[in-house]
Amino acid sequence: MTNFLTETWYLILPFLEFGLAIIVSIWWVFLLYYAIKLLHFSYLLWKNTEWALANVQNILLEIKFPREILKPLRVMEDVFSVIWGAMYDPPNTKEKYFEGKFLLGFSLEIVSLEGVPHFYIRMPKAVRRTMESAIYSQYPNIELREVTDYVNLVPRDLPNKEWDLWGCNFMPTRSDVYPIKTYKKFFEQSVDAPHEEKRIDPITDLIEAISRIGEGEQIWFQILASSADDESNDYVKRGKELVNELSKRPKPKKQKSLFQALIDIFTGNFTDEKKEENLLPPEMFLTAGERDVVTAIEEKISKLGFNCSIRSVYLAKKDKFFSPNKALPLAYMNQFNSKNLNSLVPWKKNITKIQAPDFLQERRLFLRKRDMFLKYISRDVPLSGGTCFLNVEELATLFHFPGLEVAPTPQLERLEIRKAPPPPTLPIE
Repeated sequence: MTNFLTETWYLILPFLEFGLAIIVSIWWVFLLYYAIKLLHFSYLLWKNTEWALANVQNILLEIKFPREILKPLRVMEDVFSVIWGAMYDPPNTKEKYFEGKFLLGFSLEIVSLEGVPHFYIRMPKAVRRTMESAIYSQYPNIELREVTDYVNLVPRDLPNKEWDLWGCNFMPTRSDVYPIKTYKKFFEQSVDAPHEEKRIDPITDLIEAISRIGEGEQIWFQILASSADDESNDYVKRGKELVNELSKRPKPKKQKSLFQALIDIFTGNFTDEKKEENLLPPEMFLTAGERDVVTAIEEKISKLGFNCSIRSVYLAKKDKFFSPNKALPLAYMNQFNSKNLNSLVPWKKNITKIQAPDFLQERRLFLRKRDMFLKYISRDVPLSGGTCFLNVEELATLFHFPGLEVAPTPQLERLEIRKAPPPPTLPIE
């Protein structure tokens, strides 16, 4: 046995020496590769920051709702479809590398300031008219008011001796081409008229919950979105590949090269013989549940969508901090989760909670909280991951305008005066 091991060692030793010699010779190639990546990232960050400071001015608009909103929730999809086109202006190579231009985004925010709910949209000032037109065309009684940023109501050095916070980003548990549960599923049959359906608005639970927090407490919920296309997110291609995989469709065979075909001829390796094929297509062998999943994926990738980053923050003065309140946005997101499709859950990489090991636990937790707070108030997207694709239907489900009938919360301020167009007989000169 010893002789066998010795002989084996002498056989593999030359290969080990050869491999080590190669590593010693070309190790600098790997270093150069990562150095170039770092320089590329740093250069783009510098140019993007320079361009944004010179060309981008963001404003915050608060949304004021009338007492009645009779439009169906599907209308919000049309609003986001128009916004997609308004925000879609991708840079070409010259603009990207020499000017620093990048694709702009906007932010949808639901906030509770000591129990008073507010709805906000933060956008570049240059697209304000287009965004307002998209909203007013479908919701003419909505009012958009430019306001000062609510993040300025708290100190900029959170967490500190007086304030504490908890926050997280939300990410899907599966590939983002799997859809979440959307508003189309939130219906119940009417008892009085079985042929009619009553809409159950999922946003009602969030408004009701965040309106119950007390003095010195705030809950912030934010969705950052930018228009997604084939270059920034190949969701159509990924969705089709997943559909083919779930449908058990055979993968197309790669065409052999001329060299490989000649080798097969000389070696007699003919593997292209046709196998027995089923008379029925593979889709016929799917269960009803599997067909529903495939249909849901195909429907999701057929619509326009956005690259989104979703986060929530609960912050309060330390003597008012009530830990269970941090779960209110999580409970809201649980409504859209399903086992057979997709779920949005807290992202473990940046949640303000330290897992083992407990090395420098307090310091690491402080840095996570500070990073979460600064990224929220600056509306920054996480640099490494943290984004997912949501189509207009999913985005409309998470953020829409609730009427008084479905969200009767008294703390949500509503417009008492209904806007009306000017009379046609009004002189214009």
